[in-house]
Amino acid sequence: MSQSPVRRQLLTGLLKGLLGLAVVASGLPAARAQSVELAALQLQKADGALNIDFSARVALPRAVEDALQRGVPVYFVAEAQLLRNRWYWRDERVARVSRSWRIVYQPLTSAWRVSLGGLYQTFPSLGEALVFASRSGGWKLVDLAQLDADKSYYVEFNYRLDTSQLPGPMQFGLGGQGDWAVGVSRTLKVDLSAQP
Repeated sequence: MSQSPVRRQLLTGLLKGLLGLAVVASGLPAARAQSVELAALQLQKADGALNIDFSARVALPRAVEDALQRGVPVYFVAEAQLLRNRWYWRDERVARVSRSWRIVYQPLTSAWRVSLGGLYQTFPSLGEALVFASRSGGWKLVDLAQLDADKSYYVEFNYRLDTSQLPGPMQFGLGGQGDWAVGVSRTLKVDLSAQP
């Protein structure tokens, strides 16, 4: 028994739609909301610049803690980009900044080492190391002179565990899902009318 062309088209379209929905749903980072909570995120004007202050509470999944206990270095990345609204085109990126913290356990000293750029600090516990690696104050985003008070701006902020910096064999099969999807994102409107 042959199917009509219209029926075949409908079934094909339905299957493609369901497949597309499954692909999109499988890529959603469901664990993110449970692992990181932003305690504070604000923009401040100081010394002629627009600065970001943030503080996050990180609850690591068991798989990430186990990897850290075995000496695997883990990286957390904070990214912020300032965008200008445009009705006629994609929003313009005005500025973009990024910071990366590296946390590693040192078994010989039973200490946790956190690196930020070329500087590092050691801590007696993982909890203290995470507190240090999940906050920043007075982080310069852009000079205020670069901004036009008549325009509308917003900031997209993202703080996450960076799985791309894990050792190669550990990256295989992660795909940003499961226990390793640790992070949070927020969008803030920039108020240029307020005085610094």
